[in-house]
This record gives sequence, structure tokens and C-alpha cells, in this order.
Amino acid sequence: MTDRTADLKQRFSQFQDGDVDVVILGAGVNGAGLFRDLSLQGINCLLVDKSDFGSGTSAAPSRLIHGGLKYLETGEFGLVAQSALERNLLLRNAPHCVEALPTFVPIFSWTRGIWAALRTLTGSTTAPRSRGALLIKIGLALYDFFGSRNRVMPRHRFLLKRRALKEMPHVTPEIVAGGIYYDAKISRPERLVYELVSDGLEANKASLAANSTRLVSAADGVLTFQRADGYVFLAKPKLVVNAAGPWIDHVNAALGAPAHLIGGTKGSHILLDHPELVRSLNGHMIYFEADDGRICLVYGYLGQALVGSTDIPCDDPDNVRCEEPEIDYFLDSVRSLLPSLRFDRDQVTYSYSGIRPLPASDASSPGLISRDHSAPVFEPQAGRPFPIISLVGGKWTTFRGFAEEVADTVLARLQRGRKTSTERLAIGGGRDFPANANERVSWIKSVAAKAGVEASRAEELLSRYGTTAAAILTRPSDYKDDQRISGAPRHSALEIDWIARQEMVVHLSDIVFRRTTMAIEGLLTIQGLREIGAIAAAALQWDAQQLAKEIDDVVVSLSKFHGQTLSEESVRQAAGPAAP
Repeated sequence: MTDRTADLKQRFSQFQDGDVDVVILGAGVNGAGLFRDLSLQGINCLLVDKSDFGSGTSAAPSRLIHGGLKYLETGEFGLVAQSALERNLLLRNAPHCVEALPTFVPIFSWTRGIWAALRTLTGSTTAPRSRGALLIKIGLALYDFFGSRNRVMPRHRFLLKRRALKEMPHVTPEIVAGGIYYDAKISRPERLVYELVSDGLEANKASLAANSTRLVSAADGVLTFQRADGYVFLAKPKLVVNAAGPWIDHVNAALGAPAHLIGGTKGSHILLDHPELVRSLNGHMIYFEADDGRICLVYGYLGQALVGSTDIPCDDPDNVRCEEPEIDYFLDSVRSLLPSLRFDRDQVTYSYSGIRPLPASDASSPGLISRDHSAPVFEPQAGRPFPIISLVGGKWTTFRGFAEEVADTVLARLQRGRKTSTERLAIGGGRDFPANANERVSWIKSVAAKAGVEASRAEELLSRYGTTAAAILTRPSDYKDDQRISGAPRHSALEIDWIARQEMVVHLSDIVFRRTTMAIEGLLTIQGLREIGAIAAAALQWDAQQLAKEIDDVVVSLSKFHGQTLSEESVRQAAGPAAP
């Protein structure tokens, strides 16, 4: 495989005149999805992000791929139908990081909430509070109906109290019934964003992607950018897509098109080191009402328990973090739901928060703001010869469909036709993924034999990287797979070397927060970070001063934004043995 760094260097050298069809500003999941789609159609694109790919809102979801059950009560049936379809497609197109998630709904009354739901459907500005069994049964039946296209999961089940408590024995006995339906979870959303970018680059050799690159100026149709290494380049696009998420208004202002499109809300989550809770969930998510009526969730995520989320108006995406009152809110909510289990601050290993780039709204409650997407256009004007399409709103789950809609708009404006659909197109490590158990065993045995590793190790990396694991294990390297990272013994120097050389890494944080899940899993130690940094430094030619800065930046980010203080012992080690 061509070294990605050399490939990008060559692409930049060919980008001297700056002429390009489309510039996409913002490389979250919507921007990356659009970059892939347009590149597949033969459109030459430049994708730019001031930070890393998938480092903003796209790195802070509930890590669900879902149809949006709660959007039924606000009447967004079209959004639910599209979301359920995209969920089903992602289960097929990204099987290496998206998997089915059976979900338990505790029910506390039989008839409560019906009139409130009817008022909401007819335009009430009061958010629904309690939802009874009848309302939930209707909602689950509708959810099954909207998810019938390309169905890949079972229909819902309704459980009376005794059976519900048998399925979920730690749930409060105050319930009257329970429901089980199926959605999906995504284990590594940040990696999937990178894979979309990588697929776009492979699809079109004239496309270019630049992370950690800032927009310096915009004048007379020329955009000036500067990379982290100081390299300055120009772009003269025919069209610009603003996919900057919660930064959309800031970017539009910089482009000379000021507007108030975004009214974001903050969503926070915490990770708990709680093996008893994870075991009791038995692979299920619990989707429940907190005491204030807010929908919350808890499920097992890579051996820990993920709890979320809040929905608080916020307009400062650069400094968002999970605050102490939010952590208290989460712990109080799960204590009320699961009274027989202990929940304390010392179980919190990690927290994160992001801004949902929702449309500006005067809704009385954040929960009433639409989660649907739109793409308003600012037409060219004096001093700005290109139109700007802004990607407003949307859900993680619907990125492909949103990208397809916007790509068709772009193609029409450029008078070009669509060459291919992304509906059935596998993403990254999902390509050629084993379709069944027998194929999986065969793939694992074959790769293990070629790489000289145990079958269990090949299987582990297949789960982590999809079929990209074969290239990681067999590519020539100065490192071996049995050289493991301190504090993260299931991660090897070989993996880190691959990531640093092949996956467009600019900073050490790109590796530990986004190309891998070591940070969110609580696996980082000071020594481990030094080891990872040394491997990255050799690949990226950092000097000692740069390496020290990269390590310090990660330590500061963990403390400031994720409530995690590094030591010589990982957070998970300090809490006890890691879950398998």
C-alpha cells in the first residue's frame, strides 16, 4: 500500500493553482460522508478541518445508530423512517463497528402520557413527561413499521412485570411492565469518520483532505489555508459546503455570509467502571425516563457502562465539557432506576460532551427542537463568486442519506450526473467483511497464518479494525505485534506504527482519542503515552521538543475535557481488573 503521507504530499504538490470543484469546511461525519460521496462521483473535493477528522460533535454522540424512537412523539415520522433505514444500512455497510443493540424500556404506568403526547403532536410547546404502557406499545409498533425497509433485526416484545424483572433483575420493582426493541451501537465512531475520508481519497486521486488546517482568509473567491506545519495553500472553489457543525455561523461569517442558523444544545455522557452493572445489562441498553422526564440511557460499551445524556442550550463549542452537576444528574438517575446497585463518583473513569448543531429555534424545551437536517444556500454575491451550502442539524445515523441529498444538489449545480450510489457501499474495514460465522473463522485462520499470530489475536483486531486488520498485521514494520503498550496490553506497537504512518495523523491526540479508543477506555498511562508518542515521533519525524508538547497536550485535554488525570497506572487498572 502506498504510504499515505507520501500520497498526500504528492496531492498537495499537484494542487498549486488551487482550482477545485468543491471545498468542504468541516470534517465531522456529515462533511466526511459528503466528501466520500462527491469523490465517488468524480467531483474534485478539498476537505478541511481546523482540528482532526471527527473531533468535534461527531466524537461526542451516545454512540448509538438508531431510528430515533423519541422523535415519534414530536411527529417527525419522516426522520424516524429515514433514520431506521440508515441504521439498517450501516449494520450491513459497517459491520466492523456497528452492531445490534437490544434495548429495554422500563414502564411505570399503563395509560399516562397519552394526552400530553397528543398535545405535542398538535404543536404544544410543553415537552412530554411520563409515557405509559399504552403509549410505549403504540410507539414500538410504529418503530417496527418505520424500520421495516431492509429489516435486519427482530420486532419488539412487550413484557409484563414479572418477565420484565426476570430479564432485568436490578431494575426498580416499581415498574408495571417493560418493552424490548432493537437499535444499534457504534463502537468507534471517530474511526468511521476517518474511514469515510480515506475512502473518498481512494475514490478520487484529485481529491484532497487536510486536518489540523485553519482557514486564514477568504477574499475575491480565494480561500487561504494554513496547515499545522505552517504550509500555506490556496483554493479557488466553484462551490463551498459549510459542514462545520456548531461552528457553522462562525464559518459563514468568515466567508462573508453572516447568518444565525445554529442553536446548539450540549449533550454530555460519562463512562463507569462497573462490572456488576455491565454483567446485569446482559448486552442490553436500558432506555429510560429520568425523574425530570428527560430520556436517558445506559449500556455496556467496551467493558464499561456508558450513561447519557443531557440536553442543555449552549453556544461555546470550543470549551464544552461534562460539568459536575451533570455527573450528579447521571448518578442520581441510575440510582433511581437500579436501586440495588451502588453508584459513586469513584466509578467514573471518563466523561465527554459535545454540541448538537441543531437549527436555531425558539422552542420552550431543547427536546422539542427538530433533529432533522436542512441545507440552506447562500447564493454568490460581490466579492464571493461561489455559493455556500450549510449543513444544518442532522443525526449521526443519517449522515449517508444527508450526504446523498446534498451531493445531488451539488451535482445539479455543477451540471454533473451521479455515477454510483453509496446505499450498499461498505465503509473502510467493513469491505469484504466475513458474512457469516464460517467465513469469519476462515478469514481469521488465513490472516493469523500469514501474520504469524494466534487466531484469537487476528479475531481481536478484526473486531477493532475490520478487514484493515489484515494489512496492519502483515505490513512490514520495525515493530512486532507482541510489543504491547504499557497500561493497554491489548494494543501493540505494530498497530500504533500503522496508524501513525497510514492514517493521516498530525497530533498524538489523533491516535489516542480517535484512531483508537484507548482514551475513552481508560487505558492510558504516562508511560504508555510516552511509548505511543515515541512510535509516532519516529513515523512523523517529531523532535524531542515536539514530542514533549504532544504528550503534554494529551494530558491537558484529558484533564480539562474528560475529567481524567493520568498517572503511571491506567484509570482502569486503578479501578480493578478490566472487563473482558
